[in-house]
Amino acid sequence: MDFELRILGSSSATPSANRHHTAQILTIGNQYHLIDCGEGTQMQLMLYKIKHQRISSIYISHLHGDHYFGLPGLLSTMHLQGRQAPLHLFGPPGLSEILSLQLKYSGTNLCYKLVFHELDTSSYKKIFEDKQITVHTVPMEHRIPCCGFLFREKQKPRPLIKDKLPAFLTPPQLVRLKWGEDIQDEQGNVLVQNHEVTMEPKRSRSYAYCSDSRYKPDLLPYLCNLDLLYHEATFTNELRERAEYTFHSTARQAAELAAAAQVNQLIIGHFSVRYKDLTPLLEEAKEVFPQTNLATEGSVFNVQE
Repeated sequence: MDFELRILGSSSATPSANRHHTAQILTIGNQYHLIDCGEGTQMQLMLYKIKHQRISSIYISHLHGDHYFGLPGLLSTMHLQGRQAPLHLFGPPGLSEILSLQLKYSGTNLCYKLVFHELDTSSYKKIFEDKQITVHTVPMEHRIPCCGFLFREKQKPRPLIKDKLPAFLTPPQLVRLKWGEDIQDEQGNVLVQNHEVTMEPKRSRSYAYCSDSRYKPDLLPYLCNLDLLYHEATFTNELRERAEYTFHSTARQAAELAAAAQVNQLIIGHFSVRYKDLTPLLEEAKEVFPQTNLATEGSVFNVQE
């Protein structure tokens, strides 16, 4: 099953000639999850041949324009192209009101169901769950209410070793074996030991998106041992006082958090337009955490099972 992150935009505040506002697509299995939706997102979706009608859910971290100004246009395009599937939208208080006014004064009645989930951005809370994944909010420290998102795959079933399975097993018993149970008779005697007829399950993967925030070490309990961590890195460390003042982080601070959390890979983004060349940000982060990559447009990060 796919677990792939594609970067659509990496710029902070204002776009530049070659960098767009923040947006990412996380593909898990056959589902597309859009994380933030800065201006120009639907153009990026077309550029990378991502069918927006396959997007099942959208997550908006906060209401600064560089993270959601592309949303009204994308919702409108989905409507004009006849979307039928419901779309789940997760966002902070105020987003529903903004979209309602936009739709009201444009005389638009969406042809699909838009299911809005208002978030408590100040807490760690499960906001979505299906058979494959869970999604939690992760509280950020920004000038306005803001949260990140933590995506985790659920535990996977244990593969059965077919040539070791006794013939008397029923379909319900096979399911129980897949989920780690032994098979017992009515008296409690073990008939089939799980470890003898199954293999270890494929590992469950994880990704955390840490949106705009000051350096916040108390995020560590939520981020430990992740496969992928995205963390904003608006400035280099020589501008850490400006980062603190504007409620942003530096590349070094992002790397320090990744190192402390012992994640497998760090992705930094949300770069200030002052940096025409992103090399100083990458080098600064790699000094602390070598497994760092830039969240540049079109970059793809795959996590294997």
